Amino acid sequence: MHDIRQIRDNPAAFDAALARRGAAPMSAEILALDEARRAKIHAAETAQADQNAASKQVGAAKAKGDEAEFERLRALVGDKKAEVGALNDAAKALDAQLTDLLMGIPNAPLADVPDGADEADNVEIRRWGTPRALDFAPLEHYQLPSVLPGMDFETAAKLSGARFVVLSGAVARIHRALAQFMLDTHVDENSLTEAWTPVLVREEMMFGTGQLPKFGEDSYKTREGWWLIPTAEVTLTNIVNDCLIDEGYLPRRYVAHSQCFRSEAGSAGRDTAGMLRQHQFEKVEMVSITHPDASLAEHERMTRCAEGILEQLDLPYRTVALCTGDMGFGAQKTHDIEVWLPGQNSYREISSVSVCGDFQARRMNARFRPEGGGKPDFVHTLNGSGLAVGRCLIAVLENGQQADGSVTLPAALARYLGGKTTLQADGTLA
Repeated sequence: MHDIRQIRDNPAAFDAALARRGAAPMSAEILALDEARRAKIHAAETAQADQNAASKQVGAAKAKGDEAEFERLRALVGDKKAEVGALNDAAKALDAQLTDLLMGIPNAPLADVPDGADEADNVEIRRWGTPRALDFAPLEHYQLPSVLPGMDFETAAKLSGARFVVLSGAVARIHRALAQFMLDTHVDENSLTEAWTPVLVREEMMFGTGQLPKFGEDSYKTREGWWLIPTAEVTLTNIVNDCLIDEGYLPRRYVAHSQCFRSEAGSAGRDTAGMLRQHQFEKVEMVSITHPDASLAEHERMTRCAEGILEQLDLPYRTVALCTGDMGFGAQKTHDIEVWLPGQNSYREISSVSVCGDFQARRMNARFRPEGGGKPDFVHTLNGSGLAVGRCLIAVLENGQQADGSVTLPAALARYLGGKTTLQADGTLA
């Protein structure tokens, strides 16, 4: 959420930031609400002062035996009390309107974020690895003979409908191995703290990280009012919800492996084949809570953590800076990491790493107490996939495919697969 004081101080800069994201100017509407709210608060304070003054005079009039003045003052106290209540209610209603308005406005992009309308305007930062030169026509993951026994979309459709999958046998084991490898790498090599969190959260947690109020259709809500998390970003970031922590507590770096649930609203007809876009999937998520001065360096660090997973798996990738029109709602700046998929002959997103500044922290009221004293300040928050497990499985299968239908698996997974290095054409490990 945006700082209303910054909008008051520089409304033109606020509108310019929104324009970079393709949004209409909103400072005039915001400041009109803010001015009305502040006017009601001021009027309530003035009426309260009048009430207090009259209350003091009531006793004096009674002591003097001035019954007429006593009754006049008593009536005035009652009138002022009602006026204060009405003005406070009006101020609260305007405050709620202002909060709702601010809650629906996206974060302001940093100055170095490239301008653009959509993914076509994203800017490549770097590439790693060279896609294999294949002497046969590559298949997509779900077409590989070795994968067919262990990736069942038909049974999943019977159980749950479209965009679900049942994994079994060797494919399920590789999927599990990937998640374990990611967790171990992030904990042992990247010094992240492993967490295990709920997948059902209260509504205010979804507001805290920005999934609500604007993007409710993208997630699932239970009859009891809980929401199924679209990513562990929601739970890991909200660990500091409504907290005032010591500066020495920062940075906090978390990683969690979780089930994720997304309705995929608005994606009809996109990536319907295979595992690329599912309603239920697994992700290893990274979240950092930092001092404001450290968040940009942390963004680079987290990007490298995600890239390192792909490098250890020997999967070619490219890293791009998202343009203003392609960034997520809460991001100030985002790096997308796209892995090479030979079956599609293209790079596809496998991780987004975003720095959010104090945007989420303001929504959550997450602050820190400076070590040298002084006024508490909002923390900065960051999140990123480290990585999407299902998409990583796709990349491993497609990049390791052989002409005979088997798959050569990354050496980094061998210790999680009992030393086995090949998914044979019959669907077994060897």
